[in-house]
Order: sequence, then structure tokens, then C-alpha cells
Amino acid sequence: MSLNLIELWSKMGLPVKAVVFVLTIQAIASLTVIIDRLMFLRRAKKTSTQFAKPASELLMKREFPALKDLAEQMSHIHLAVLFRTGVASFLDAVSRGASRTDANEIADRAITRKQAQVSSELYRGMNVLASTGSTAPFVGLLGTVLGIINAFHLIGENDSGGLGTIGSAIGEALIVTGYGLCVAIPVVLLFNWMTAKLGAHELALSSASGELSDAFRSYRSPSHAHSDSSEPPSMNELDAELPAIN
Repeated sequence: MSLNLIELWSKMGLPVKAVVFVLTIQAIASLTVIIDRLMFLRRAKKTSTQFAKPASELLMKREFPALKDLAEQMSHIHLAVLFRTGVASFLDAVSRGASRTDANEIADRAITRKQAQVSSELYRGMNVLASTGSTAPFVGLLGTVLGIINAFHLIGENDSGGLGTIGSAIGEALIVTGYGLCVAIPVVLLFNWMTAKLGAHELALSSASGELSDAFRSYRSPSHAHSDSSEPPSMNELDAELPAIN
């Protein structure tokens, strides 16, 4: 016995067709988000590396003005956005006469606020996947219930409970259940995988921001460099203190 989906669709009641339509919309929306986030992850890995290498060199030399200029040139990269925000806030505070500690705190708060915005961009659309993965099986179950109700309705109309009478109604009910599961299962798996990938990227951004904050603590402005009798840290000490950005 072959399964004719077109025939089943033609015999479906309007409520069941509405359920199938909702599941299809969920599947299309989820597929759109998945493609968008996969493209983002691929692009982010490439662009972050392009910025991290020169930024690491400038950071170890404490050349913050040059680092700010580099970040502004690559403002389409999330890591560069965080660095630009932190460095700009720190240099602005120093230029207004704030102590190094106060300037570092101001920069940390600015970076934290910007990280919240970046996190929102990272997980854009992920709520669609979460909603689809959690609701699609129940939407399919709703279609099953409606299909069974239609089957009992046919029994009442025909005064018979034969398989020929209710077979198509039971078939459509099971098909909708299976459709809901087919939508939900891959979405849940991809949601978990992509959440882990995005979380790792977010952690890398946070780690790089922490290295920037550490660099602020050892910064000497030109005016402080002349007035400070102590010698600045050697390059070997800076290298030991600040690892390269990965």
C-alpha cells in the first residue's frame, strides 16, 4: 500500500491543514535562522583572526591609540567593536585626568555594556529555534487530535467503524504527528550545537576583553612616564603577563 500525500492533503479537514501550515512556517523560519547563524560563525572565525593578530602585537606594546585606529577600521568585527569601546573609554578618561584605576573601571563598564549588545547579536534568532523545537511536537499532536476527531465524525456520519471509512482520517492524523517530529528533532539538535558554538565564541570575546583590561592596568600615559621615577616594565615582563589573543 503506497502513501499518497497529495490524496491525504486533499482529504484533510481545514483545521488539520492549518496545523500543517503552522508547522511549515516554523520549519522555514528555523531553516532561515540556521543558515544565517552558520554563515555568521564561519565569517566570525575568519574575521576575528584577521583582527586578533595585529591587535595582539599593539596590545603587548601598549600602543592604545594605534589599537583604537585599527579597531575603528575593522568595526564590522565583534572583537574590534569591544576593543574600540574599551580603548576609547580608557583613553578618554585618562585625557580628562582620571587615575589609571578609575580609567580602567570606566573602560570595564563600557566593555560590559557593549558585550551585552554583542551577545544579543550573537544569539539573534535562536529563540525561533528554541520555540520551534519545544512546540512543534505539540503542534503535530494537535493535528493528530483534530484528525482523530474527524475520524469519529466520519464514523457518526456513516454509521460504520470500518477501516475504509476512517482510514484516511487516521492516516492524516499520524502524518501530522510525524511531520511535527521531523521538524522538531533536527531543530533541537542544531540548536544545541549552535548554542555551544556561539557560547565558545562569546567566551573568546570575553577572554580577549579581559586581556585588554589587564593591559590597561600597566599602561603609562606620556605625562605619567616623565613623572614616574620607576622604570617601565620590560617587554619580556609584558609578554609574560599578556598572552597573545587567540
